[in-house]
Amino acid sequence: MTEITVLGSINVDNTYAIPRIPLPGETIHVDGISSAAGGKGANQAVAAQRSGAQVHFIGSVGDDRNGELMRQTMEKEGIDLTHVTINEMVETGSAKILLDEKGQNSILVYAGANGVVNPEQALVAEDVIAKSDYIIAQFETPIVTTIEAFKIAKKHGVVTILNPAPAQKISDELLALTDIITPNEIESSAITGLKVETEADMKQNAAYFTAKGVKATLITLGEKGVYYACGREEGFVKAYKVKAVDTTGAGDTFIGALSSVLKPDLSNLKAAIDYGQRASSITVQGKGAMPSIPTKAKITAVYGK
Repeated sequence: MTEITVLGSINVDNTYAIPRIPLPGETIHVDGISSAAGGKGANQAVAAQRSGAQVHFIGSVGDDRNGELMRQTMEKEGIDLTHVTINEMVETGSAKILLDEKGQNSILVYAGANGVVNPEQALVAEDVIAKSDYIIAQFETPIVTTIEAFKIAKKHGVVTILNPAPAQKISDELLALTDIITPNEIESSAITGLKVETEADMKQNAAYFTAKGVKATLITLGEKGVYYACGREEGFVKAYKVKAVDTTGAGDTFIGALSSVLKPDLSNLKAAIDYGQRASSITVQGKGAMPSIPTKAKITAVYGK
């Protein structure tokens, strides 16, 4: 069984169904409101766990109802929460999601307890990081903690996966510790300062990351699929064509599912990307991020082995 450590965010998502994303200064009526478990880290952990991996989580929740809800939800999935702390000083993280009729979204994130996940937590969790095949991190928890966790991973030969979202500049120190980076077009451009429009652009972005020490670059392109570059191998993996109801959590599902089947030497990278694409194509057909993440059995039932 693949073992994965996820260092990341735990949120409660509040989704507002609207006809379209409002313009500045515009007021729009909301058609419906719903709440669900979420957070980029939690979503990725659930996606990996549902695809057969054993997941350990490093993070934090508040000492509140939402924190208890999230702990119960993740425990039911079988995720190891030994290194998830309960903080009495801040609330559990949350997200406000504006979801339009086409299934596209805009998201506002309140860090809450995610913002106080500290390097000491990574040090305390060295035992689970060391026995993992992969560690996954995003930018909804402090970067200093990610750097510490990735240093520990490198010491033990663990593959590091960085999902650089929300988009921001990344230090050379963190990139040098990253084996696989998974930005979308906007995030890749924000990091490299290069445009991401053509295949040539994507090659230039990948070359930037390679020069910084990253082994594999995966640029997610939504309905266009994924561009990947790893050593001498590069190309596109097409997305599966489905009618999207809600794209929230699609990228998180892709990363979690991919990591559950990826070989540590990255020899099956293209096949793992395809599996992640299958998983995310199912996620976007349901409402809410975590509730729509499929199990391995569901993915197999829809697409076969």
